[in-house]
Amino acid sequence: MDEAEKRRVIRDAATIVLLRVRDGEHQVLMGQRGAGAVFMPNKYVFPGGAVDAQDYDIVPATPLGELDEQRLNHLAPNGIASALAMAAIRELWEETGLMLAQKGDTSRAIPPDWQGFYDQGLAPRADPLRFFFRAITPPGRTRRFDARFFIADSTFVHGSDEDFSDASDELGHLHWIDLIEAKTLDLPFITEVVLSEVIAITKDPDAPRKTPFFHHDEERSHFTLF
Repeated sequence: MDEAEKRRVIRDAATIVLLRVRDGEHQVLMGQRGAGAVFMPNKYVFPGGAVDAQDYDIVPATPLGELDEQRLNHLAPNGIASALAMAAIRELWEETGLMLAQKGDTSRAIPPDWQGFYDQGLAPRADPLRFFFRAITPPGRTRRFDARFFIADSTFVHGSDEDFSDASDELGHLHWIDLIEAKTLDLPFITEVVLSEVIAITKDPDAPRKTPFFHHDEERSHFTLF
């Protein structure tokens, strides 16, 4: 596939906004993409990445909430919801070493990309994930993704949420940062928009909300709710 074709292809992706509360203030986990990265070099981002075929084969120990599943399947292929949730959990594990998991059935056949996860006697749990934002990369970028964003609380992490010893080198400077201070980092545009939505959610977590969807046609960008 040449570069022009890569620019046209839009891959399904999942991103996870992991939050915790310290001294009464919300913190968010972020890392910096490398200077040599093809997509968003040097920018601070949340853990996330493209859905792999193997993510469709994973059965979580606990499922997504019904409303989250319905919204994930909106304007998307049926059955994609669980794969998106698994991609978010896998990317969090690969990029930070943190695992949204609990003790689970590890006797079934496991895809290679997930073997290290299950080797610890753990299975991913999807119930902590809350789907709250969707964005498609604008045309003309080096890579394009149809990204779904999830919020999760770090209390559901198996083990310490400070232990990044098993993280890959895809994200540098992994750290917890105050949610408001995070907006001062060098962020992609869409990450700034998502952070604003996260701040609004943390201020009134029980308020009913529709899901923002940032997308494009050949002429302009659109910001809709569903």
